[in-house]
Amino acid sequence: MPITLPNDLPAFDILSNEGVMVMSPGRAATQDIRPLRIGLLNLMPKKIQTENQFARLIGATPLQIDFQLIRMSDHESRNTAADHMESFYRRFCDVEATGEKFDGLIITGAPIEHLPFDQVTYWDELTRVFEWTQTHVHSTFGVCWGGMAMAWHFNRLEKHVLDHKAFGCFRHRNLAPASPYLRGFSDDVLVPVSRWTEVRQPEVDATPGLRTLIASDQVGPCLIEDAGHRALYVFNHFEYDSTTLKDEYDRDVISGKQINVPVNYYPDDDPGQQPTNRWRSHAHLLYGNWINEIYQTTYYDIGRIGKG
Repeated sequence: MPITLPNDLPAFDILSNEGVMVMSPGRAATQDIRPLRIGLLNLMPKKIQTENQFARLIGATPLQIDFQLIRMSDHESRNTAADHMESFYRRFCDVEATGEKFDGLIITGAPIEHLPFDQVTYWDELTRVFEWTQTHVHSTFGVCWGGMAMAWHFNRLEKHVLDHKAFGCFRHRNLAPASPYLRGFSDDVLVPVSRWTEVRQPEVDATPGLRTLIASDQVGPCLIEDAGHRALYVFNHFEYDSTTLKDEYDRDVISGKQINVPVNYYPDDDPGQQPTNRWRSHAHLLYGNWINEIYQTTYYDIGRIGKG
């Protein structure tokens, strides 16, 4: 939560420049409290696992969150029970028809990385979602493939297929310690990675409006801010549970697929040992900072979202 300081106190500017949450008395006096409406557009096959991962992170702040689960209108899940989908999810077309608005929206990844975007069966509707966020969502968080898809739609940032899977826990550098999204972050961050594609830093640098906040020398950009579209794109998996990479590795081994042991994940790189979670604190910081930034900047009258 922010600290309220007189805006002419020297500490106000000093702490602000360090990325500390600071609010002026005038701003504090105008704030009203209401639940934040956060949607999750869940494109992952294992819906319940993904719901839990994101709900755990965005529900860890002192703020009240109204969490809404959304799915693509005509895409049927083959890995989650129909009664679960019917009971807890709303089709995007139904959400769109109501005209309702959201303070935040998370768009997950999907296991369709090798496909060109326009060959994805629900691509037309997903592009409609992206455009809808500009008038009905205050801040959008695209994750892994979802982030790459948004970056392509809004900025034509290319997705490149890798010749081998980026798989494991990789060191990343904090490039923007004063960013409100990186408050409390270490200079060096360990992040789980599981993808067959990448975006490339020179192409990010050549794209107006994009700013890389976290990156790795081994696996490239991780977190990009697109302020013009009120969006963040994260290509790696802060939200992963301790055993998510293990589950993916074991699944591929059992099915006979060619897969490397995830890098820097198991103690001594030994799959016979239990992995340890070394990214949980940064996961909570990232999503907590995102929720706080929404809280600081969204409208009390949610109907004003998207109206400038």
